[in-house]
Amino acid sequence: MKHFVSAFTLSLITLSAARPLFCAQNVSVIPLVPAANWRLAASQGLGVDEIQNHGGEPAVEREYGVKSLELRTYQLDSTRAEVVLEPAADVSSAYGLLTYYQNESMHPEKAIQLAMTGPEASLMARGRNFIRFFRPKGSHLTEDEFRALMIFVGGIQPASSSLANLPPPLPFSGLIPGSAKYILGPEVARRVLPDFRADLLGFDKGAEVQLGEYLIGSSRSTMMEVSYPTPQIARARFATMTDLLGLNEERGANTQYGRREGSFVFMTLKADSKAAAKKLLDEFHVTQQLSWDEKYPGNKTLGLQLFELIMGNVLFTLLLAGGGVVGGLLIVLSRRVTAKCFPASAWGHPEADRLIRLNLQ
Repeated sequence: MKHFVSAFTLSLITLSAARPLFCAQNVSVIPLVPAANWRLAASQGLGVDEIQNHGGEPAVEREYGVKSLELRTYQLDSTRAEVVLEPAADVSSAYGLLTYYQNESMHPEKAIQLAMTGPEASLMARGRNFIRFFRPKGSHLTEDEFRALMIFVGGIQPASSSLANLPPPLPFSGLIPGSAKYILGPEVARRVLPDFRADLLGFDKGAEVQLGEYLIGSSRSTMMEVSYPTPQIARARFATMTDLLGLNEERGANTQYGRREGSFVFMTLKADSKAAAKKLLDEFHVTQQLSWDEKYPGNKTLGLQLFELIMGNVLFTLLLAGGGVVGGLLIVLSRRVTAKCFPASAWGHPEADRLIRLNLQ
C-alpha cells in the first residue's frame, strides 16, 4: 500500500470568538492524527494457505481472488505489530473480505473510512487490498498509537475512484453494526447462509449479494439484496426462487417474503410477521439514471488530465485549420490544372476572368 501519512500530530485550533479580538482568547487543541513513529521493520511474502495462521479461511480468500499474502512487521520503539496485506481480485472483492470478516463485536474505526476495530485486530479495505492489523499481545500500546499504525499503512480514507466502484450501502436505519456482508460466490454464501440454497442465487449469472441483520422493534430480521446484470436475469431468478421457496406464502415463522424491482431482488429471510417484513422491504428502493461511460483515468493527476484535455482541443483546432488550408490549395491547383488541360471548361476560369456578354438585340 503506497498511501502513507507522515507520523506527526495534526491539530485543530479553535479560537473563542466570544470576546473582542484585543482580549486574551481561549485556545483548545483537538488531536486528529496521533503522533507515533511507526516504521516498517520486515516484510515477507506468503501463500494464500498461510492465512489460516492469521485468522482467515483459504477457501474464502480464493473466492475473492486472493492468490498471495504479504506479512509485514511494523515497529514503534520496542513494540512490534503484525500487518497482513491481501491483494484481492478488485476493489469490490477487497470490500467483500472486509464485510465477511467483520462481526458484531467490532465497531467502525473513528476518523478512518472502511475500517473496523475489534478486541484483537482491526480490518481495513484500501483499493483492491484487504488489510488486517493485529494488536501486539502483552504490550502497553494505546488506542491512539494503534490507530496511528492504521493511518500510517492505509491512510484515513481510500481513493475516490475506489469508493465509486463499491456497491451502494444497505439502508442504515435498524442495521446492526458489523452484520453487513457482501457476497460474490457460492462458497461464502454457504457459510453465511447455511439454511439457504446458494445455487438459487445465480452467481454464475453475475449475481452480487448484500446481506444484513436488522432490528425491527424488538425482533431481529435478516435482509438480503441480490443484484443482477439485467432485469431479465433478475426476473428469471426471482421466478425460480418464488416457485421453489414459496415466497410470500404464509408458513408461520418460516415464511420468506420478497419482491423484484428492476435488476434487484429483495428478500427477508427471517421475519416475525408479515408486517415486520413489509416494513423492512419498504426501506429498499431502486433509482435509475443514465450516464456516459468514460475511460478510467487510472493514476493520472487532475493537473495531467486538464493538460491532456487542453492539448487535445489545441490539436483538434490545428487539424481543422490545416484541413481548411489544404482544401484551399486543392481548389487553386484544380483550377489551374483544369485551365491548362481543359481550356473550354468554366472551372478553370474564375468568374473574375470571364467576360460577361449581354446578347441584346
